[in-house]
Amino acid sequence: MFKPALHHLADRIGARLRAKSLTGRTITVRVRFADLRAVTRSLTLPAPISATRALAEIAEHLVRGVLADHRNEKTISLLAIAVSNLEAHPIVQLELPFGLAGDGRRPGTRQGLARSRADRAIDAIRKRFGAQAVDYASASRVGRSVPDEFRRLAEREL
Repeated sequence: MFKPALHHLADRIGARLRAKSLTGRTITVRVRFADLRAVTRSLTLPAPISATRALAEIAEHLVRGVLADHRNEKTISLLAIAVSNLEAHPIVQLELPFGLAGDGRRPGTRQGLARSRADRAIDAIRKRFGAQAVDYASASRVGRSVPDEFRRLAEREL
């Protein structure tokens, strides 16, 4: 139920990071419930990332942790993702294929590199044909509740 919204947010954040040639090490999610109580969780990674799918997976893991701690909550009124500990886009150090868990999260693995290439291809298509030309499958199901003009105004200063 919250997964499409997280993927949409991760897509927007990842595209903005890549447009500015930035990566981040700390991913933070904020979950607000119907009673306006907010819970925040974060995870700091050993290697900085900007891949949409990796951001979405980490955010989903963090939100699932919040929901596990607050089992009685039935309604989520806000979901937010933030990326901090930003770095200029580093040169990716390739890793040996040991088959460790979380290969998609690490940018130097085969899966991490494939995700990075896919994101760059989608970014190029959007740049050439517009933001609505291509979308991730789960992100396309999320309704846009705030007009894009307001989003652009809010995102002007990074």
